[in-house]
Amino acid sequence: MGSKEAFFTHIEKGYTTKGDYINMGAAMLDGSPLTNAFVKIPLKTLNRHGLIAGATGTGKTKTLQILAENLSEKGIPVLLMDLKGDLSGLAKPGNHHPKIKERHDHIGFPYQPKKFPIDVLTLSEQGGVRLRATVSEFGPVLLSRILDLTDTQQGIVAVLFKYCDDNKLPLLDLKDFKKILQYATSEGREEFQKAYGRISTSSTGAILRKIIELEQQGVDLFFGEKSFEVEDLTRIDENGQGIINIIRLTDIQDKPKLFSTFMLSLLAEVYATFPEQGDSDRPELVIFIDEAHLIFNEASDALLDQIESIVKLIRSKGIGLYFVTQNPTDIPDAVLSQLGLKIQHALRAFTAKDRKAIKLTAENYPISDFYDTAEVLTSLGIGEALISALDEKGRPTPLAATMLRAPMSRMDVLTKDELQEVLDNSSLIPKYNETVDRESAYELLNQKIQIAQTEAAQEKAAEQQKKVTKASRSSSKKMDPIVKVLTSATFIRGVMGILNKMMR
Repeated sequence: MGSKEAFFTHIEKGYTTKGDYINMGAAMLDGSPLTNAFVKIPLKTLNRHGLIAGATGTGKTKTLQILAENLSEKGIPVLLMDLKGDLSGLAKPGNHHPKIKERHDHIGFPYQPKKFPIDVLTLSEQGGVRLRATVSEFGPVLLSRILDLTDTQQGIVAVLFKYCDDNKLPLLDLKDFKKILQYATSEGREEFQKAYGRISTSSTGAILRKIIELEQQGVDLFFGEKSFEVEDLTRIDENGQGIINIIRLTDIQDKPKLFSTFMLSLLAEVYATFPEQGDSDRPELVIFIDEAHLIFNEASDALLDQIESIVKLIRSKGIGLYFVTQNPTDIPDAVLSQLGLKIQHALRAFTAKDRKAIKLTAENYPISDFYDTAEVLTSLGIGEALISALDEKGRPTPLAATMLRAPMSRMDVLTKDELQEVLDNSSLIPKYNETVDRESAYELLNQKIQIAQTEAAQEKAAEQQKKVTKASRSSSKKMDPIVKVLTSATFIRGVMGILNKMMR
């Protein structure tokens, strides 16, 4: 569709940057890479979010690895979701291999193995830094959206949070929230009705069932103390490299509620905590969300609205979000339209539906004089991808079928002993892995109920004693006439007179 010289000039001009960048590899024409036709992603635009998509086995995870290690090398911290357990190799250098050398010779720069600083985080009881948040920090709005509550039920949740704030009852975990939910329609019914109006037991019952559903997916592990401070995601090591934080999620693929609850909480906390950055030259933090369909497939309409809002607004905080999934159609259009960088690995066309999806995907990319995009999408090899980014002025770069560089770190998982070494060297595990169960709403409400029950028992006993005393007095009053007769002076004189006569 065009000469190699014209294509080389086209790529070189489109990917020229004044500031720092990440070199992804070399552009290809007619299936072959052009040496030194580098595809470069400016650091300045990496907070414009992105997408890494492609069929299973086409190299998405390695692309994610390339981006993470290059960001770390530039001093930019990274947060990765590791659902398959194959990203821990970032902690060890890669190995020289003839095929890697051949690939890099084609691209135009040598391969240099390198390891990167990582920290392992976990949502469950796997080894790693425990990630938690309190129910209070999560807040009534996010909690209601995760539970997919009606407007009436959302109002009840808001009232429960207000009551706990007013009465200094900490809501730390789901146990606390369930307790206040039950209290509002049982022991505390009159108190709530007087202060906030009547709360329906049917509504609280429905909310309770939704909470139990969350607990069945392990979400109760996420709520509690000590809360994770998102500022700890932005650490730099002693060599100036950004720490790569890897969240182990291998055991929650069947718990989408836990995953979506955590992601929404994390993004909301990051947005609320980080200061405005404006149009900075580099992101403060880049977050990669693997298997992104787990968030969107299980999300309610309200939750989707919340995610879309955060995606639109969080860029100004210097945060880049990158969604990793098999097909771009897994991402809602409102989110897809916000993504500046698109890295598309091969798609496979086995059915008419697949072909339709490929045609639709091709329409999401800039028109190229050098490619039939739909055709290229089905012919890309492993470690090759279509790339469309934004230049430093925010304009789309030329579409480039790219032979990607190899990861500098190991393309395999750590052994058990190597992983334990990482955990032993973590500075965050001592900070977050101590279990804290301080006095909270559950204990305080139980104390309140106990005091109320004791006072009620005492009142009942006093009332019972009063009744006994009253009955006794009443009985005494009935006996008064007889007693008066028997003890009167007339009666006594009469009795004494009779006795005297008998004695004579």
